[in-house]
Amino acid sequence: MNRRNLFPAIAGLAAAATASAAETNPLMDILAASMKDKKGVTLYVKGQQIGMLVTALDQEFVQGRSQEKSKIVVRITAIDGAALS
Repeated sequence: MNRRNLFPAIAGLAAAATASAAETNPLMDILAASMKDKKGVTLYVKGQQIGMLVTALDQEFVQGRSQEKSKIVVRITAIDGAALS
């Protein structure tokens, strides 16, 4: 294998590694785990804490419920952080 063949191969591997790393989203992983395991999650949104159990999840919104509220909807882009209980 010479340098002409080696560079495209390395570039292809780097692109594949970047694409797979971009697919993992820790926030979505936490929200999905809350929904799957029926565990509570605390969302941090603009300085406020929202405790809830995730009931539905899509690319734009997360829906949930708590003891106080029957339905909570939060835009995913507004979430600053999340903690799984």
